[in-house]
Amino acid sequence: MLSISGENFVFNGKPIRILSGALHYFRIVPEYWRDRLLKLKACGLNTVETYVPWNLHEPKEGQFNFEGIADIEQFIHLAGELGLHVIIRPSPYICAEWEFGGLPAWLLKEDNMRLRCAHRPYLNKVDAYYDVLLAKLVPLLCTNGGPIIAMQIENEYGSYGNDKNYLMYVKRAMIGRGIDVLLFTSDGYTDSNMQGGTLLPDVLATTNFGSRPDEAFGKLLDYQPSKPFVCMEFWNGWFDHWGKKHHVRESEDVAQVLNRMLQMGASVNFYMFHGGTNFGFYNGANDLGKYEPTVTSYDYDVLLSESGDITDKYIAIREVISKYTEVEAIELPLPLPKKHYGEVRLKEQARLFDSLALLTNPIHSVCPEPMERLGQNYGFILYTTSVQGPLSQTKLAIQEVRDRALVYLDGVFQGVIERNTHDVTPNILDHDIVLDIPPGGATLSILVENQGRINYGYNMKDPKGITEGVRLGLQFLYNWTIHTLPLHDLAALKYNDAQATSPITPTFYRGVFLIDEAGDTFLKLDGWIKGVAFINGFNLGRYWDIGPQKTLYIPAPLLREGENELVLFELQGMKNPVVLLQDYAELE
Repeated sequence: MLSISGENFVFNGKPIRILSGALHYFRIVPEYWRDRLLKLKACGLNTVETYVPWNLHEPKEGQFNFEGIADIEQFIHLAGELGLHVIIRPSPYICAEWEFGGLPAWLLKEDNMRLRCAHRPYLNKVDAYYDVLLAKLVPLLCTNGGPIIAMQIENEYGSYGNDKNYLMYVKRAMIGRGIDVLLFTSDGYTDSNMQGGTLLPDVLATTNFGSRPDEAFGKLLDYQPSKPFVCMEFWNGWFDHWGKKHHVRESEDVAQVLNRMLQMGASVNFYMFHGGTNFGFYNGANDLGKYEPTVTSYDYDVLLSESGDITDKYIAIREVISKYTEVEAIELPLPLPKKHYGEVRLKEQARLFDSLALLTNPIHSVCPEPMERLGQNYGFILYTTSVQGPLSQTKLAIQEVRDRALVYLDGVFQGVIERNTHDVTPNILDHDIVLDIPPGGATLSILVENQGRINYGYNMKDPKGITEGVRLGLQFLYNWTIHTLPLHDLAALKYNDAQATSPITPTFYRGVFLIDEAGDTFLKLDGWIKGVAFINGFNLGRYWDIGPQKTLYIPAPLLREGENELVLFELQGMKNPVVLLQDYAELE
């Protein structure tokens, strides 16, 4: 059992320094868990840390998923078999640049729901989740012979709230369900974070930072004297937002900060050791004044690349660690091959507006409801209504659009409305969509993309779709037909021959390619604008030509020898129905 003795940790009666790295099982295909864990151990680390995303494990209320990429028990067993300790962070909220910070979207179907506080309806949902999750983790605790040595109560709570009754409730919820390993909190090292997020002196406080360890641990010492120093998140890289440059950090800088922490006797958890991928629609977003969705890649510029390659940063870190502890010589598996499969022509197409009956059932509603109220978590949602005419040069306003809407009048593309730039006042600005409605009226269609719920900060309550209403000028429009489009199953689509050029209408493009050997590859989408890619029915994630991500990672286990199917749901048209499967990633 892991315990605290003064400023040190003790495990089973022997002193131990925790040298850990974050690996998120839910961002790595299960076939590669062993490879990533072995590389973690070979770097000199003795512990692996992972979050647990509630929304992955309870996608619909009362319906639980612990299979495939969600098989957390198998991941923990595998880590234990490789001789690694495990730190689990199963707090209801995880941040992690993950959709809604790991909270399930169905929490938002209730208008009065309060998050991350001692609000009884919220606590009831947490209890129901913990009844299932923690029962699976108890047999894996080190007190029961398993590899789990510690668990987190809540994640960076001090940067969100100060409800100590809530923190105590989560703590009791864990202990009452058999969690008897070391419990901790993790927060930034400001006074407000430490005051709001800790349960001192009874629970170990840890802190998160990327640099200036003397300053960070000095602040921790002010609040928690005579306890071990732990950097629970050593930010040795960073994540990317669409439309921004790819973040990089020099290996030498990271190595120097790590060396200083180890000189101070600290325990460290690299966030991340290996980032992985935000497959599907699970990327998060930030909004501290401007909405910024996170890209599909979670490469993070850390020790292992998105595709699991050892980097210069890995080598530099291993050299530092070897100064303080013996690094076990481990024979690593051969590097996973990267394949260049060449061009794939997407010869078939199915337009969204022609395929609605194959994908979804219509819902009739007076108002354009957000997707959560309709039982939808992710993807797209289409709102359609009839508008009377004549109307001339009338501004279209959406209150509020979450997050990006494509507007059509009688099937003709009118433009894009985005939450950051859309002004809902009646005044007409240069970038507004202004409509002319003919005397006989017209059909107005609005396709809204959920680009990822906010995962951090005070704007986390982030329902998707159209949250209030749609206006032409001052007049709200009513009587809508709504199609929910989670796009979790495209098997029913019927395709026709693809055109070399296409009007701007959302379209599914399908192509088939043959391979004789499966290997990791990267999907390059030159000439395509924005959409979602599916390989053999698996949602790889989003692409967008604004970068910085220019390729989508395809792990070999998603491919099969022989025939493979690639489908792109392209929102705004493409120049040529061809993509490239190449053997390297591109992040700019």
